[in-house]
Amino acid sequence: MILGVGLDLIEVGRFERDVARHGDGFLEELFSPQEIAYCRGMRRPYPFYAARFAAREALVKALGTGRGGSMSWRDAEVHKEASGKPFLLLHGETQRVADLMGVTRVHLSLTHTEEYAGATVVLEGEERQR
Repeated sequence: MILGVGLDLIEVGRFERDVARHGDGFLEELFSPQEIAYCRGMRRPYPFYAARFAAREALVKALGTGRGGSMSWRDAEVHKEASGKPFLLLHGETQRVADLMGVTRVHLSLTHTEEYAGATVVLEGEERQR
């Protein structure tokens, strides 16, 4: 059963300006060290950062919670399977909320161009409570 769907679209340039304004601490607040290393390894890292941020926004939309309470941006990490397929690894309060909802699978799709980055999250499972 589909428990939630979230979609987010981000302007890459705006995200890049936010990083320039707030510095590396901004990235460290949002992303895991592995995600930062992955993005920095790219010729143009900002579309990759922006897509990962969009994944977090799409996730909280799919959960239906917004990013409130004790949920942290770093409670979700984007990783890739050997095939290149992206997936979300949940931690902390975000994992607890997903468990309470009955989420058993989290599907993630990412896309980006030089100008925009987007993500879609679909939550699958057996509904428990909202």
